[in-house]
Amino acid sequence: MARLKATVYVGGLDNAVDERILSEAFLPFGEVVDISIPKPEAISSADPHRGFGYVEFELAEDAQEAIDNMDQSELFGRVLKVAPAKPQKEGNEGLGSKVAVWEQEGWLAQHAQSEGNQKSSPVDKESTAIMDSESRHVAELVQLDFAGPQPVQAFDN
Repeated sequence: MARLKATVYVGGLDNAVDERILSEAFLPFGEVVDISIPKPEAISSADPHRGFGYVEFELAEDAQEAIDNMDQSELFGRVLKVAPAKPQKEGNEGLGSKVAVWEQEGWLAQHAQSEGNQKSSPVDKESTAIMDSESRHVAELVQLDFAGPQPVQAFDN
């Protein structure tokens, strides 16, 4: 899919839909360059495809025309979701990745702050005050010899 702006995502496909049927359905909107209907990942699956596909047009205007006219339309009794295609993520990005999110190249650049750039916010100060208060209570509890109620001392008159 070389021309992303001229490619549309088509979701909600019935199992009976194949590349020929999808091509014929989108042909009225412009010249269809390529059609891709991903197969199921599980080899044992009886489904012919995963229920969605991509249609690439010669022109981006044709793709927009297809989106405007085919989104929420019916094909083989199923309502289609037609939208602009999004770029395919690398195998090591996003959900389903085998790499931890903080080890991904773009994540650290987006979320990293040097200690010099960190500004303490009112929320940070409040959190620190709460932690200090909790630390004092824990320290008081540690000083107790035993848990439970302590005996009451009688007053001398």
